[in-house]
Amino acid sequence: MNDTLAGWLQIIALLGVLALSYRPLGDYMARVLTSPRHLRVERVLYRLGGVDGDADQRWPVYLRSLLAFSLLSVLFLYGLQRLQNHLLLAIGMKAVSPGVAFNTAASFVTNTNWQSYSGESTMGHLVQMAGLAVQNFVSAAVGIAVVAALIRGFTRRHTDRVGNFWVDLTRIVLRVLLPIAFIFAIVLVAGGAVQNFHGVQSISTILGDHQSLTGGPVASQEAIKELGTNGGGFYNANSAHPFENPNAFTNFVEIYLLLVIAVSLPRTFGTMVGDRRQGYAIIAVMGLIWAASVAVITVNELHSVHSAAGHAAGGMLEGKEQRFGVWSSALFATSTTLTSTGAVNSFHDSFSPLGGGMTIFNMMLGEIAPGGTGSGLYGILILAVIAVFVAGLMVGRTPEYLGKKLGGREMKFASLYILTTPAVVLVGAGLAMALPGERAGMLNSGPHGFSEVLYAFTSAANNNGSAFAGLSVNTNWYNTALGLAMLIGRFLPMVFVLALAGSLARQQPVPATAGTLPTHRPQFVGLLTAVIVIVVGLTYFPALALGPLAEGLH
Repeated sequence: MNDTLAGWLQIIALLGVLALSYRPLGDYMARVLTSPRHLRVERVLYRLGGVDGDADQRWPVYLRSLLAFSLLSVLFLYGLQRLQNHLLLAIGMKAVSPGVAFNTAASFVTNTNWQSYSGESTMGHLVQMAGLAVQNFVSAAVGIAVVAALIRGFTRRHTDRVGNFWVDLTRIVLRVLLPIAFIFAIVLVAGGAVQNFHGVQSISTILGDHQSLTGGPVASQEAIKELGTNGGGFYNANSAHPFENPNAFTNFVEIYLLLVIAVSLPRTFGTMVGDRRQGYAIIAVMGLIWAASVAVITVNELHSVHSAAGHAAGGMLEGKEQRFGVWSSALFATSTTLTSTGAVNSFHDSFSPLGGGMTIFNMMLGEIAPGGTGSGLYGILILAVIAVFVAGLMVGRTPEYLGKKLGGREMKFASLYILTTPAVVLVGAGLAMALPGERAGMLNSGPHGFSEVLYAFTSAANNNGSAFAGLSVNTNWYNTALGLAMLIGRFLPMVFVLALAGSLARQQPVPATAGTLPTHRPQFVGLLTAVIVIVVGLTYFPALALGPLAEGLH
């Protein structure tokens, strides 16, 4: 009973602090993305990079800038890992192998942060700080920049300009991510998270044995890892490690951090389009899906029929930290898989079949409730375009969204966006199951083994980064296949988002009429929610039926 009360109080408190953050943070990000003024430090950076801060870019130029920056980031991070044994603060770590270095570079640049290695035994402090932590900032900023360009597509008229990528990137990092991450790094240190430059320390245990523990700049990386919905972890145990997440207080802070920007961006959207009711409609859909997921996972972890001993103890405790328990583990699991974070404070592979299946389904939704920083909002806006188009077909009129007509060109971009990630997930999982050598890496057979493979490719293609484990992924094939899934799953959808932004920006807005579908009312909230569930269900249901559903109904 005490656990139940504590669980409900935690959820209510989380919703309360997110509600308090929604308006000020959302409005602040809108001002950052629309202000004509440049800070002095930003002007210096523009001069150093040869960037005209007052110039607008056409969507193909915006896209080329984004891809060029990301390519250079992959190459830099790959080189940093390969040369780390020659760098300062290597703390005795060897050069990272080529396969792992490629996978990690692709992972952190795409905001996935999938890790096929143990951080405390693979990466030196300089690589962690100058490589991984830096990418945590800029990859998150890239997602917000793309959704900013899409919003400009709705607000601008008769133009082929959607903003300046370099300005958006710089402002988001300097004005939004850095200040918040700095404050919460201090909060985490105060809560007990580690922040030092210690190497490997030999510790004497109570029983007289010796254990090797690695210190490092953990709290500073932990703050931006959650804030930027990056995921990953300084340690292999991720946010279940007491150095990263010492207690219930820091656990609550981390859940708040991984949700706060994505939750506030609908307010930014509503403010920038001049109708904040549109933002309320979007956040309502996100909230409905998030609440349903929390309920499904929590109930299944508390009352799973697959664990009589766990049920007698008050819930499925296998793979969960005692200091967090079932309620906090389920809340973290829901929030991390409905955003593109991938950080975990429990072992998802040990969840009940239906509870674990829900974490997979969360990612299959495209992580839109509330989703990753930027990627969640532009994902649900694409689905909103689909929903408006479906409604238009029902009443026999040309669909319009926010005053822009949705014709064949716009629907092609939206459809290609919707199809890209499922294609990557299903083709990747199919290849892994078809190759005997890759099947041999499955530590479990049957539906659960398939679920582990499906989870891996779903996590990679949706840029989540969490894992079911139970699968030997540190092989050349998996490092390469998952790395490619991350790159395609991140950047190909961005192509279609920016192309849609450019197409919308060229239009002349049409006035609303009696036949225009209101997109700020409860009817549209229900329609959009239904479209999201149906589109995902029809796409992934056969794969889910072979994995978590088959296991859960067995």
